[in-house]
Amino acid sequence: MANVIRASAYLVDIEVETVRTDASQAFLKQETLFVELTTDDGLTGTGYAYTIGTGGRAVLSMLREHLLPSLTGHDSRAIEGAWRTMYDGTRATMVGPITALGLAAVDLALWDLRCLRAGEPLWRVAGGHRPAVPAYDTERGWLQLAEGELVAGALQAREQGFSGVKIKIGKPTAGEDAARIGAVRDAVGPGMEIMVDANQAFTPAEAVRRAARLEPFDVGWFEEPLPADDVAGHERLAASTAIPVAVGESMYSLAHFREYLQRGAAGIVQPDVSRIGGITPWLKVAHLAEAFGVDVCPHFLMEIHVSLTAAVPNGRLVEYIPQLRAVTTRQLTIADGFAHAPREPGLGISWDRDAIDDRRVA
Repeated sequence: MANVIRASAYLVDIEVETVRTDASQAFLKQETLFVELTTDDGLTGTGYAYTIGTGGRAVLSMLREHLLPSLTGHDSRAIEGAWRTMYDGTRATMVGPITALGLAAVDLALWDLRCLRAGEPLWRVAGGHRPAVPAYDTERGWLQLAEGELVAGALQAREQGFSGVKIKIGKPTAGEDAARIGAVRDAVGPGMEIMVDANQAFTPAEAVRRAARLEPFDVGWFEEPLPADDVAGHERLAASTAIPVAVGESMYSLAHFREYLQRGAAGIVQPDVSRIGGITPWLKVAHLAEAFGVDVCPHFLMEIHVSLTAAVPNGRLVEYIPQLRAVTTRQLTIADGFAHAPREPGLGISWDRDAIDDRRVA
């Protein structure tokens, strides 16, 4: 059998590795929710989700009081059934981040069990398209960095083989943003991708105006230009510019992605496995996007997203933002610009249990 006999959740605080600010917020710390599921055949799966500084205890309460109790005795191999049972039991708080983050932590633990039982790595069990995918760097592109720092960071990323860099925008004037992106383009030349990310900072009119200022720099995509619930605004922007519009990190349901894709409001989708509710719905988003001819470039969480991006044929790029080094014993392998999916069975994240215990807060 493979029934769940024990389920637990706890909260760990992981300090940010570097100062990270964008046009809307600052990354204060990573509140990390861990879930461990043990089955009657002796396996234990580990899943996790995160916040960028607030709400972690609310997610922990959702896990302990509502989600985990429903799993006792459940066949861990029936992942769709478990996900639907948890979803149906929390309809009053869906769709939204608190419940989605809890669902994700459980779902990842179930997939960890599936892969361990199969003796296969996640990238292969989830689809197995290819073992490595190109990576781009965000860690050198934060909004607080001066223009010279952005240029130096982009040149360093190019030397290290990254296929592109992402630069945060949202300065008080369009001219400031354009100058920063122009300086980076002049430095790296035409052969490197430059993406921009506004973190939902603009109005529709301002997004159209800034896109026009950025088009001469051959920008790879314009990420989160508007609030995520403004589908019409994104549709208008996408129709007005040659720059692909990228959305998804702040979306919590498959139906939301469907609406964007049906209306031509997204040229790139960026599902976050924690915020969408786990690997199970993440794969559905990826396959939905494939039907519309749209690539997947997931948000953050490179340690898990490298395997998911490698699993699907429209997985294009992995975002490089290191954040788990303090609680893992092995780092993501990046060579010649490619991030390599872990080859061992399970999710492929080598947790440092002592370091996790040292940072446990609840």
